[in-house]
Amino acid sequence: MDFEDIKLIKDGPIATLMVDRPKVYNAVRFETMMEIDRAMDDIERDDKIRVIVLTGAGEKAFVSGGDISVMAQGLTYVTTLKDVTRGQDVITRLEYCPKPVIARINGYALGGGTELALGCDIRIASENAVMGQPEIKLGIIPGYGGTQRLPRLVGLGKAKELIMTGDHITAEEALKIGLVNKVVPKDKLDEAVKAMADKLVKGAPVALHMAKAALNNGIQVDLRTALDMEARCYSLCFGTEDRVEGMNAFLEKRAPDFKGR
Repeated sequence: MDFEDIKLIKDGPIATLMVDRPKVYNAVRFETMMEIDRAMDDIERDDKIRVIVLTGAGEKAFVSGGDISVMAQGLTYVTTLKDVTRGQDVITRLEYCPKPVIARINGYALGGGTELALGCDIRIASENAVMGQPEIKLGIIPGYGGTQRLPRLVGLGKAKELIMTGDHITAEEALKIGLVNKVVPKDKLDEAVKAMADKLVKGAPVALHMAKAALNNGIQVDLRTALDMEARCYSLCFGTEDRVEGMNAFLEKRAPDFKGR
């Protein structure tokens, strides 16, 4: 599969999606998002892949935002609405992918970069990472889900502050407000991401899918409805071979060998 803006690297059960536009600090354009979507077609079909890592090429940027050289050309309302909706759909696809997605945040993750990270399940940042939603300084607002996912993660008050001021925040501040799960030294980032990926690889794939479904969908609805969703996801797990394997392994005091069935 040929790409211009990204790389898809498979290493055993781990697939790495790398935005590969280092000359523009991995800024994304419409074509970048569509390539991520195409790569997801491949990843979701590949049963050997258990975990996805999303990152940017080089050490300076995860994704620095949207490609302003393209955005500055201007688009009609109809074209903008069509393109931004497609981009939103790609991030939602990451969010609802049955397989866990880790954001490896190496440097700048601004605007669309923060929004891409928000679509991941777990965010691990290097200590030099910088995050934020600076769109207000360009006369626009976040368009890839920032106004919706950010308050769900860090609270409405903090999200309003970040979006309405456009301020950048450090990795430590991102950790403090719950925007990232972990901050590590720059030279330990790969090690930390690999350790998390290896831990997730050992999980039961169907159970991981059900956990994501219950969490992602449950947070959108009232508690009673969410509890019903949880009960259904829990019950689906009971019909799997992995449930039998996991419980037998526990009783037999051995590591389980989950097959995703």
